[in-house]
Amino acid sequence: MGLRPARSKQGKQPQGILPFEYDPTGEVDEVTARAGLPLFLETLRALHVDRVLGEQVKVRKRQSGMNEVEHAEALMLLLASGGECLEDLSILGADKGLLHLLEKEKLPSPDAARQYLLAFHDEELIAKARANMAPDELSLIVPESEPLLGLSRVVTHVVKRMQQLRPSEIATLEADATIIESHKQEAQPHYKGGRGYQPVVVYWVEHDLVVADQFRDGNVPAGKQPLEPIQRGFAAVPGEVKRRRFRGDSACYEEKTLKWLHDPENRIERFTISADMTKHS
Repeated sequence: MGLRPARSKQGKQPQGILPFEYDPTGEVDEVTARAGLPLFLETLRALHVDRVLGEQVKVRKRQSGMNEVEHAEALMLLLASGGECLEDLSILGADKGLLHLLEKEKLPSPDAARQYLLAFHDEELIAKARANMAPDELSLIVPESEPLLGLSRVVTHVVKRMQQLRPSEIATLEADATIIESHKQEAQPHYKGGRGYQPVVVYWVEHDLVVADQFRDGNVPAGKQPLEPIQRGFAAVPGEVKRRRFRGDSACYEEKTLKWLHDPENRIERFTISADMTKHS
């Protein structure tokens, strides 16, 4: 669609304030405002994310329909485009110009994407974990199903690939828990008064890259078992990186974590953790 100078016609009102009129010059369906998304998908494939996803994540119960890679790529495109819910997949799927650039006939429907995500949930695994909770334990760190562990292996692959492409001599990792508000019925109350989730993310500063994460309900304190995601983060760092560092907030100020970081066998060059300060009378 283009613009051209409006021609003065006696007795005819102009289309707008400015002296231009719209002039359709082709199929509007071939135009997209999301031309950056194909480059995002191209980057994922250059890192071989599609291949590793196909190897590590198996959730389909039947061979018809879209495969795991197609579903995962659609969800990553949804997040990259600023989508806030699965229904926003319908907006991307209706963008014929985008589909043309992606060389796809369609994207998964919101319902199909929801079924794909539900396949990562293992209610039996969670029930066993709840049964093993101590009597005085008020929150549960949900164990990861095999498909979720497969996704973590995909993340590790990306970390190693990025280190190959852009080597760093130092790995400074940060761990932090962030509250994500949610109004879902299953969402648990968090310490700020709302409801939602509080996942822990471990981040490699020099690469600007997430190396590990751990899903948590909103009622799980950030200081509960902080060592596990930290260990997973350092396990994802390639062995050739000799200078390993860590920094964290007061949620990491916990005896088991401090001893692990200080142990020479774990090769942590230095670490810094903030501590809560309390006045004493």
